[in-house]
Amino acid sequence: MQHDEAEQSNLALLFLYLKGSRQNTAGCRRLYGRSEFLFYINRRSQIMGNHLMVGGQAVIEGVMMRGPKLTATAVRDPNGKIQVETKDVHSISDRYPILKKPMLRGTVSLVESLVIGIRSLSYSAKMAGEEDEQLSDKEMAGTILFALVLASILFIAIPTGAARLFHVITEDPFFLNLMEGFLRLAIFLGYIWGISRMKDIRRVFQYHGAEHKTIHCYEAGLPLTVENVQKFSRLHPRCGTNFLLIVMLVSIFVFAFLGWPSLAERIASRILLLPVVAGISYEIIRLAGRSENPIIQTAIKPGLWLQYLTTRPPKDDMVAVAIESLKAVLPEEEIIEGTVDYRHAEGPLPKPIEMVP
Repeated sequence: MQHDEAEQSNLALLFLYLKGSRQNTAGCRRLYGRSEFLFYINRRSQIMGNHLMVGGQAVIEGVMMRGPKLTATAVRDPNGKIQVETKDVHSISDRYPILKKPMLRGTVSLVESLVIGIRSLSYSAKMAGEEDEQLSDKEMAGTILFALVLASILFIAIPTGAARLFHVITEDPFFLNLMEGFLRLAIFLGYIWGISRMKDIRRVFQYHGAEHKTIHCYEAGLPLTVENVQKFSRLHPRCGTNFLLIVMLVSIFVFAFLGWPSLAERIASRILLLPVVAGISYEIIRLAGRSENPIIQTAIKPGLWLQYLTTRPPKDDMVAVAIESLKAVLPEEEIIEGTVDYRHAEGPLPKPIEMVP
C-alpha cells in the first residue's frame, strides 16, 4: 500500500482524531489491517513529536493561544473583524532552569497560566466592547488575589469544614479525609454544571471547543482551515478541565494520610500542599498528551467526559478566530501550506459542515 504525504495525514486525521475514541481506532484496524494500522499510529507519533506544544483557553468572543515564545489573544470585535494581540512569553523558569524540573514546573505553569489568562480575558472584554479599558497591573493583582481567596473558601474551607459532619459515623481520620475529598469533588462538578447552564458561558464554551479542535488539527499536521478543524473532536487530553479534575482526584489521596487536626491546621496543610498536588497532576496531564498507553488513556477518560460540559460545538466563525490565534504564536515554518488567512478574508465563511461532538 503506497502512502503519499497527503494520504498519510488525511487518513491519520480520519481514523485517529475524529473522536479520539477506542471505537475509531478499532475501526482503523479493521478497515486497513494490522500493518496499515501500525503505520498510521507511527505517523501520528511522528507528527506529535515534530510539533510545538501549544495550549490555550477561551476568552470573551475569542481564543487565547500560548506557544513557547508568544501568547496571542484573538477576538472578534463588534464589527465582525478579528483583532489579535500578541505578547512575548517571559517565564520565570527561563531565568531559573531548575523550575523546569518535574514536579516544580506544574506549579509555575499554573501560576503563569492564571496571570496570562486574566490578562487575556481583560483584553477580550475590551475588544468585544464589554469594558472600556484593560485591567491595570494593580487591578489584575487584586483580581488574582480575589480568585485565589474564593477558590480557597469554595474548594478547601467548605469541604474540610463540612466533613466534620461525618463524625457521627466514624472518627477515623482516613475516612474523614476521604469524605472531604469527595465533597470537594462534588462541589467542583456542581460548579461546572451550574456555569454550563448560563447562556453567556455557553458561548465561551463554544470558543473552548474551537480552541481544542484547532490544536488537534495543528497536531495532526494539516492546513489550518475551518473545514479541516471542524472534523476534529472538541475534547483534548491536555485541557485545563482535565487538569482541574485530576487535581481534585490527586488531592483526595494526598490529603487522606494527613490525619485530622484542627480546622485551621487542615486548611493550612491543604494550601501548603497545593504545589505538590499541582505538580503531580501536571505530570499526569503531560504524560497523557503524549502517550498511547491504554492505562493512561483510561485514567484521563473522566476528564474527557467532563469536557462535554465545558466545551460546545463551535460555529465556523468561532473556529476562524481560533485559527488566527494559533497562527499568531507559530513560527512561519510551522504553518502548513494551505492554511487560510481569516483576518483578511473577504466574503462569507465556508458553509457549516457536519461537526463531531
